[in-house]
Amino acid sequence: MNINDIQKAISGESLDGWLFFNFLHRDPLSDKILKIDSSRMNSRAWYYMVPAAGEPLKICHAVEPDSLEGLPGSTEIYSSRRGLLAILSRFSGNWGAQFSVELTTVSTLDYGTAMMLEEAGLELKSSAGLIQRLSGLIDDAGLESHEEAAAHLYQIVELVWERITDFFSRENGGTLLEKEVQKWILDEFKNRGMLTEHMPVVASGCNSGNPHYAAENHDNPVHKDRVLQLDLWAKLDKQGSIFADISWLGYTGNEAPSDISRMFYAVRDARDRCADFIRESLESGKTVTGADADAETRKVLISRGYEDLIKHRTGHGIDTEVHGSGTGLDSVEFPDRRLLLNGSCFSIEPGLYSPEFGMRTEIDGYIQNGQFRISGPGPQTEILTI
Repeated sequence: MNINDIQKAISGESLDGWLFFNFLHRDPLSDKILKIDSSRMNSRAWYYMVPAAGEPLKICHAVEPDSLEGLPGSTEIYSSRRGLLAILSRFSGNWGAQFSVELTTVSTLDYGTAMMLEEAGLELKSSAGLIQRLSGLIDDAGLESHEEAAAHLYQIVELVWERITDFFSRENGGTLLEKEVQKWILDEFKNRGMLTEHMPVVASGCNSGNPHYAAENHDNPVHKDRVLQLDLWAKLDKQGSIFADISWLGYTGNEAPSDISRMFYAVRDARDRCADFIRESLESGKTVTGADADAETRKVLISRGYEDLIKHRTGHGIDTEVHGSGTGLDSVEFPDRRLLLNGSCFSIEPGLYSPEFGMRTEIDGYIQNGQFRISGPGPQTEILTI
């Protein structure tokens, strides 16, 4: 944990400081950023005050005076609410804290504690931008690991589709279960030295209408002449590696019907418009927020008549976790008005979902040296068929 990095993030957001707070380890973000072992006793609240410049202050309870041992800064001990308020009242100005009206993933500060901090005289501001700057921006080495992971995922999709095609080319091939295809993907992860956080999505027919369908909980077959959604994410099994996350759409027949093709071209074109919008904005010197990119993507889907079939945002931040701390592409669900900064890495995955079938086509993108790049060898442009 580097205080200089934290203070650089504070200055980047034009704040006076960053207030970290934890009780019963309710805030995993603070533990992660400060590198605090989640097994350490936390039966009393601690506060870590990091100013934009100068020495941090550790505020710990008398029962657990060593809660923040190892972190830079001096320590003050409190044993009563009155004593705590006396310490906190020495601070003033705008301080980042873990809350957000719109981004629930960073909103761990409880309302009662927020009221107490404001009573002490602190002006609380959301730390969402701070978290992105510290945890959600990827350096060149991380982006290299991300690209390597993406290359593997593209290869895995190709191999898996070849096996699916081979299965359906047999005259009496029997039944192929969704979870068997899922295992093929997991076996490839293992063989390539990759880790994943959750099971990949393999969804046939109407099951593809559920964005988070879990094939492992069912014995459903991959049907002939149906939509088949593949969604997989993994990273290299190395310290600090960055995830890649892609989705491909297939049709287990020779040619997809027109209604399926029309929907696919809508999500494909929306995906590509999002990428073009980000690229064009950066090249013209304009800033782009996650909300901006999502709104631009939705325009395509809505213009094609699919507004009622949109269930989720366009994309999420990616880092050492598949759903990372950086800016997400969202203007509706969890509006993310943070900027896409240098080092931002994120998915672009517009989706449409009906009771009969659903689909999304997902790529990853990142910003490096001020330029937008798409990860991997190339996005899906046509529906996979057998």
